[in-house]
Amino acid sequence: MTTSTTSAPAEVELAIGGMTCASCAARVEKKLNRMDGVTATVNYATEKARVHYAGDVSVPELIATVEATGYTAREPEPVRAEPAPGAEPTDAADELRPLRQRLVTAVVLAVPVIAMAMVPALQFEYWQWLSLTLAAPVVTYAAWPFHRAALTNARHGAATMDTLISVGTSAAFLWSLWALFLGTAGTPGMTHPFELTVARSDGSGNIYLEAAAGVTAFILAGRYFEARSKRKAGAALTALLELGAKDVTVVRGGREERIPVGELAAGDRFLVRPGEKIATDGTVVEGTSAVDASMLTGESVPVEVGVGDGVTGATLNAGGRLVVEATRVGADTQLARMAQLVEDAQNGKAAAQRLADRVSGVFVPVVIALALATLGFWIGNGSGPTAAFTAAVAVLIIACPCALGLATPTALMVGTGRGAQLGILIKGPEVLESTRKVDTVVLDKTGTVTTGRMTLLAVHCADGTEETDVLRLAGALEHSSEHPIARAVAQGALERLGGTLPAPEDFANVPGLGVQGVVDGHAVLVGRERLLSEWAMDLPADLARAKSEAERAGRTAIAVAWDGEARAVLEVADAVKESSPEAVARLRALGLTPILLTGDNQAVAASVAREVGIDPEHVVAEVLPQDKVDVVKRLQGEGRSVAMVGDGVNDAAALAQADLGLAMGTGTDAAIEAGDLTLVRGDLRAAADAIRLARKTLGTIKSNLFWAFAYNVAALPLAAAGLLNPMIAGAAMAFSSVFVVGNSLRLRSFRAAD
Repeated sequence: MTTSTTSAPAEVELAIGGMTCASCAARVEKKLNRMDGVTATVNYATEKARVHYAGDVSVPELIATVEATGYTAREPEPVRAEPAPGAEPTDAADELRPLRQRLVTAVVLAVPVIAMAMVPALQFEYWQWLSLTLAAPVVTYAAWPFHRAALTNARHGAATMDTLISVGTSAAFLWSLWALFLGTAGTPGMTHPFELTVARSDGSGNIYLEAAAGVTAFILAGRYFEARSKRKAGAALTALLELGAKDVTVVRGGREERIPVGELAAGDRFLVRPGEKIATDGTVVEGTSAVDASMLTGESVPVEVGVGDGVTGATLNAGGRLVVEATRVGADTQLARMAQLVEDAQNGKAAAQRLADRVSGVFVPVVIALALATLGFWIGNGSGPTAAFTAAVAVLIIACPCALGLATPTALMVGTGRGAQLGILIKGPEVLESTRKVDTVVLDKTGTVTTGRMTLLAVHCADGTEETDVLRLAGALEHSSEHPIARAVAQGALERLGGTLPAPEDFANVPGLGVQGVVDGHAVLVGRERLLSEWAMDLPADLARAKSEAERAGRTAIAVAWDGEARAVLEVADAVKESSPEAVARLRALGLTPILLTGDNQAVAASVAREVGIDPEHVVAEVLPQDKVDVVKRLQGEGRSVAMVGDGVNDAAALAQADLGLAMGTGTDAAIEAGDLTLVRGDLRAAADAIRLARKTLGTIKSNLFWAFAYNVAALPLAAAGLLNPMIAGAAMAFSSVFVVGNSLRLRSFRAAD
């Protein structure tokens, strides 16, 4: 652990434990920022604090400040692509085991308690004592995180959802204990009175164990699923690091040796065979090839590399054999820097304040003040301590958030369930608030607006040449090549001809130019125009014009010749998805401004933008992977609320930085984990549906929260007046819960746009 007290500015990242809501993060942040020379940002989603400090402040002092606030702090372990030797494998689910155990305990024990309270036929002679036996572990063991958080909040003069849960469940449980042991509720054969009358009661025959156990179970369920989603915040980093090669073949003293990539040092030379990942950043010292960097850079066209060219770790060697000299290894590589960008973006993204905490921050103090005022009023009125205490506790019990515990989980459960049927996965409730504010949507081109793979789009034939002949001869020759563009031509030929291709003879690859060989007795050339020029063949005017137009549109033009004559020009490009123009129109209809973002050149980007209906001024092209996050930041700096749709590793940092990240499910794990919403279908139209569904789910949660409190607030005057009987209390709680569930179920009728 760092112990330096130097006056030079420094930065440290702390892992914060014990936070249960966004207000906890705000409290830790406030305490740290009160220290001289300290600027801190605390992220509830990632459970990390990024702290800039100077002067005489030390890391142990920062940790002590966090601990004095009621939470834990430590310097986190660095993310590893592989476990350290001898280390036990860690699983995020293991961290959730205590919460899961509390949830299972609460559900198993609370269900019979609720059933006995709600179904008179189950109220046998000593049912109330069985209810107490089952409810006690729920209110003590299962609900302990709420009680602990409430005590921490109380020490700092704050009130959150945890305070409301703790006070409500404790009041219901303690009152039930008093009624059972000192009142008349423990009498054999006791049943809840079910007459719907408004009259004073001393409360000695009333128990509320079902409220205490039920609220605990419901809210633990919501907390568990929220925590499980939140634990995935660092998975994008792991996915990024695991993208790289695990082993590498180094060339030392003329011998080839296979070693773990972690042992590779700058200056080492290593071998990359066709189809292998490049182990680290370096410079080609031997061989030529085409490198597929689309997963890392977003560029759809493979990059031709030769001696002296730089290559990037984790990209794929799609062509020939390469020998590369390592220039950067470990944390210095582009892949590692991208992982750091993702982490920085996640830490800098403000966590949404939970709606329930916002309301309960006002509601809890008001209810507690009303309960104390009720107690004081009835004692001062000479009604006696029993009647006064009955009325005061009734105020707390009726305010117990039964429906509140259901408000967010039920809406989220129904909304996410319906979303899953439509190919939309919502990570958690904190995601929903972002959808309401979004006004700009940034669309990554490759794999999102386009298919993400090279496709044969057009065949231009010279006079007297049949398209079927071009496809058969060029496709046969390209079928023997490993180049990504060659594969696109071969696949297109197979699809259009609907059969098999002949086998070429004397096949040869001409590095950097194309391929040549003999097919069905014809000497065939396929590749760049320069390849034909070397054989003294020129493109006729119509083919030269087609080539120029294709290149202006950002497409790759391939010349085809056989028997001494130029016969055709093929157009290959990353094809726009059929659904993309309609998807862009739907996003506009939601009030969003679409912006196209790509690492491809301006011509390609402009062509795609025209095809899908994006304005030319909203095209950002030739953007390096590490700069995509800067584009999102710039838009946010202009006052925009930004949604980002992407699918590649190069999009992960921008997805995390955006106010709302939508990851295409057909993309990489790094992108999916960095996104807030996952579009399983891989159809851009799902982005518009996802935003509509998320907004509708958020609206349902808000209305649930309103009515959850409204029903209880309406009964508060009766409780304060001492007129609350079990039927009124039960009816208010049950009806509010039924209303909330019914309101949430309306989300099942959500339909994707036609």
